Amino acid sequence: MISRIVGLSHPGAGEMIPRLFEPLGAGAHFPPACEWWEAAGDTALGWLGARSPNVADCGKVLAVMDGFIYNRDELGGGDTDAELLVSLYLQYGFEGALSRINGDFAAALLDQDRGVLWLGRDRLGIRPLYFAAKEGLFAFASRPRPLLALPGVSRETRREFLALFAASHYRTFDNDPEMSPYEDVRQVPAGHVLSLQAGTVSLKRYWRLEDLPEWEEPEEELAGRYRELILDAVARRLKVAPSAAFTLSGGMDSSTVLACAARLAGGRQRAVSTVYDDKTYDESTDIKDMLEAAASEWIPVRVGEPDLAALVRMMVVAHDEPVATATWLSHFLLCGVARQSRIGTLFGGLGGDELNAGEYEYFFFFFADLQSAGLEALLKKETEAWIVQHDHPVFRKSVSVMREGLKRLVDLSTPGRCLADRGRIERYAAALKPDFFRLQGFEPVMERVFTSYLKNRAYHDIFRETLPCCLRAADRNGSALGVAHVMPFLDHRLVEFTFRVPAALKIRDGVTKRLLREAMRGILPEATRTRVKKTGWNAPAHRWFTGKGKELVLDLVRSRESRERGIYDAVEVERLAQEHEEIVLSGRPADNHMMFLWQVLNLELWLRSLSPAGPSAGP
Repeated sequence: MISRIVGLSHPGAGEMIPRLFEPLGAGAHFPPACEWWEAAGDTALGWLGARSPNVADCGKVLAVMDGFIYNRDELGGGDTDAELLVSLYLQYGFEGALSRINGDFAAALLDQDRGVLWLGRDRLGIRPLYFAAKEGLFAFASRPRPLLALPGVSRETRREFLALFAASHYRTFDNDPEMSPYEDVRQVPAGHVLSLQAGTVSLKRYWRLEDLPEWEEPEEELAGRYRELILDAVARRLKVAPSAAFTLSGGMDSSTVLACAARLAGGRQRAVSTVYDDKTYDESTDIKDMLEAAASEWIPVRVGEPDLAALVRMMVVAHDEPVATATWLSHFLLCGVARQSRIGTLFGGLGGDELNAGEYEYFFFFFADLQSAGLEALLKKETEAWIVQHDHPVFRKSVSVMREGLKRLVDLSTPGRCLADRGRIERYAAALKPDFFRLQGFEPVMERVFTSYLKNRAYHDIFRETLPCCLRAADRNGSALGVAHVMPFLDHRLVEFTFRVPAALKIRDGVTKRLLREAMRGILPEATRTRVKKTGWNAPAHRWFTGKGKELVLDLVRSRESRERGIYDAVEVERLAQEHEEIVLSGRPADNHMMFLWQVLNLELWLRSLSPAGPSAGP
């Protein structure tokens, strides 16, 4: 169920909050049909959604919730999840209540007797929650736009965000989990609670991953436990998800979720996939085995040559920010078709790569753990297997590439300490005007929670790199098009379990996701379960930015608006665009610039959407 929440603490809050519903639902192609709000003194809470309000009015305690609780059977009653939250709060306090919930949620609770407003966000940040705190005003919402409509809240954008989005890598955008693109708007980070009492705002973490001993049970036993956990995670979500269907790619993760659902339901399920005429990222062939095994209906969403300008203009309004990668344009189109097909909830495999060491980059951190442990013979064996399994004409694999990767990505003198990839961060630094921002001075936070390099890399991806922007994009696309998303791999029990799985049960003989593969024996088709090649869910944006797409980007950066903002060096952007087109059209084996050009397009169109003249870039 798609919903949004909003609220504020300010004199006259009850009169102000109705005006926030319009920006709360801005950009929605299927506007939510139900609004609810309630004021108590100078504080008001609101809920916007398509069905019955997920709210609680329990005398002196009010609550609103966006999202789902999946373990109601363990927690007791309440007609709505918000009422259940209030019941738990009265027994255990707010942190204690959230720690007992298995769910994807953003919630607000007002305790009038204690004079405290609580905000809470689920452990992995699946549902968004923003806030603004100015003198005499506190407000929160599921997206930034309602907060920017309030008096005293500036629409000014953060210079660092603009620079990172303009010319760095998407992995840098969420390095600070509290920040948003706007100077006056912050996020409640994943796994945190916020309290407002007597004008004082406090943030506190209520859940964290810890460096606990690794499991010592045999692989077969651990695979059985993994199987039980993923089946239960899918089952709990199926119980509450209306009109469910399953996104399906050629990989293990989405296939696992679909196969588990088919087994639990005792029948095939609806599946939806993006497919492409360009075969670089098309996975139609790899999908066939799953369609035969588990799909009652397959809805292919063919993405050819989309109208980039029109679609990105729609998306940046719905997202309140530029969109991190081109994959999410394909997803936006998929959500539209899903809605037309009367699908209310899309299940996906997001999180599976992070939990199971599925990204190609994770090999370097696996190798670092082997070297740190002095396992030279095993390191040699695994490096050779990596070369055999994954060598690529553009992204070559060799012993020297492995050694260079370790030097670049880890500090071998401090077990578990991962380093920022300066080459990735600064690859397009020359595209920025020198007086706007120096990417060379950006130092991302690199947490060291574990003594394992591989675990720290995955942890960083979950909380500061890959996952936050993906979750946000899925949420915004779904909200705009009326389709909810659930991600069974992000059940916190699975996250905690997999972070105690030894590395040898994640990567072995050059093959990733080893324990998941074993857990899915007899559930997944063998061709899917044993497939080593990973295409990755991506979009053929390399072709989108040739011809008309290239000229669209260049027209934007050559414009007076862009020149006056002073972000881009237009000459360097043009050089990159021309080089990109030459690489793609010639077929030359070289890394192209599609991600950079996607970011240029999004940033320029988003800045134009904020005001006719564009916003200030900040101090």
